[in-house]
Amino acid sequence: MGGDGGDMTRLCGIETEYGIVVEGLGANDWIAESIGVVRAHPGKAVGGWNYRGEDPRRDMRGFTVQMLSTNPDDAQFDTPGSNTMSREEERSDRILTNGARFYNDHGHPEYATPECRSLRDLVAHDRAGEHIALASAQKRAQERGLEVTLYKNNTDFHGASYGTHEAYLMKREVPTDTLIQALLPFFATRPIYAGAGKCGIENDSSAPSATTFQLSQRADYFSVEASVDTLHNRPIVNTRDEPHAAPRRYRRLHVICGDANMSEYATALKIGTTSLVLSLLEEGLTAPVRLLDPVRAIKKVSRDRTLKVQVERQGGPALTAIEVQRIYLQEADMRLRGRDEDTDWTLTEWAAVLDALETDPLTLADRLDWVAKFKLLDAFREEEGLQWNDSYMQSLDLAYHNIDPEQGLYYGLEQAGEMRRLVSDSHIQAAMSCPPSDTRAFLRGMFVERFSSSVRTIGWNGVAFQHNGADLLFDMNTLVEENVRVLNEEFGSLETLDAVVAAIKRRPSDWL
Repeated sequence: MGGDGGDMTRLCGIETEYGIVVEGLGANDWIAESIGVVRAHPGKAVGGWNYRGEDPRRDMRGFTVQMLSTNPDDAQFDTPGSNTMSREEERSDRILTNGARFYNDHGHPEYATPECRSLRDLVAHDRAGEHIALASAQKRAQERGLEVTLYKNNTDFHGASYGTHEAYLMKREVPTDTLIQALLPFFATRPIYAGAGKCGIENDSSAPSATTFQLSQRADYFSVEASVDTLHNRPIVNTRDEPHAAPRRYRRLHVICGDANMSEYATALKIGTTSLVLSLLEEGLTAPVRLLDPVRAIKKVSRDRTLKVQVERQGGPALTAIEVQRIYLQEADMRLRGRDEDTDWTLTEWAAVLDALETDPLTLADRLDWVAKFKLLDAFREEEGLQWNDSYMQSLDLAYHNIDPEQGLYYGLEQAGEMRRLVSDSHIQAAMSCPPSDTRAFLRGMFVERFSSSVRTIGWNGVAFQHNGADLLFDMNTLVEENVRVLNEEFGSLETLDAVVAAIKRRPSDWL
């Protein structure tokens, strides 16, 4: 899958907020320790993020909200009398040579991959983020003389949930309501293969938490169908409008309802299927099915390991999550099969996974996180006579997501050859320092690697830098098409900033 000439044409990325635990410290120390981990990044990087064009309050439905919802529980972690930091100090952004962004986000070290055009590249860069975050945590631990542990998951089992967000560049011409209505059933049922698994239930005292193993870590935390919020009153479809590209032509779909996947296969399938659904919408498809209550549905789906529960829909009989997913699969297979290698891989694996889920889900223990975790933990639970929401079971759940290969349970499965791999260790190693060659991330990484002393700020869509005493901005808003690969080859051969500026000036005037 992937490879030259076989990649999806859509830019995609993953933003992972890592859970952090520091030996002997509590939640009110999270922000300081998260900042410490980011600043301990041992590799080459530049600071200074350009927030131009970013407004998380802007809604794709055509309005801007006055304020975002905040979680009232967060106040308990504020340290009385603590100094107020500037946004720049608190974020402590590090822009890396591979085009990625590493920063503190509300007390979590967050790694945002560079824009990728192929599933294989995106998986490699997502895994590279684990290695980069781990190296930073290990250096911070040496500085502090305390153990620092990072988890690639979505809950601390004490009421806090942190996100693994996905980003997809798509055509703005798709009507907003069409986008929302088509995505609600898809996202509500996607956990059957994209879920990371979870012991017990949170935020619902009426649910049978003790006896429940969930498919999704995030499903407990969604309460509305669509909004711009991410920290509280979370929506299944996030409507934030920050395109990071030419705004009249594109929007960036910001997905917050997904889990943090350890499995390479699950990551690729999650991204691949979602990208294909967006392609269907760009071709004019409207919602092929509508659910009566998507918020209730995502919780029902997550809490039913048998995969037999049905969700009510409008204008027809209730369907299982597998049946809902098959509706989208059939449309995609009919309209998109043969388009490129990544598309065909996704369609083939999507069908194979749905078939296996229908017959024997445990056969997917080498591919899907929730199945692998259930198989690993259930035998121990039964032997010890424990309930799913027992604190010991939850500690094992956390251990599955520990990104230290010496301690993480997922890594133990991988090292034993029990998890299906999609990328090589050498590809992951290269992704730690090298950006994709076929996206604008290459140009961002080039500035960090070669001209870091001249860089003032960097954003997703541009680099502000100094040249011969003048402040310049290399605007990359339009550099999102496949032909950027040719531009990257040209710029990659330039050895001086003078040559780069001259090359930019030979191009459209809006680049500089």
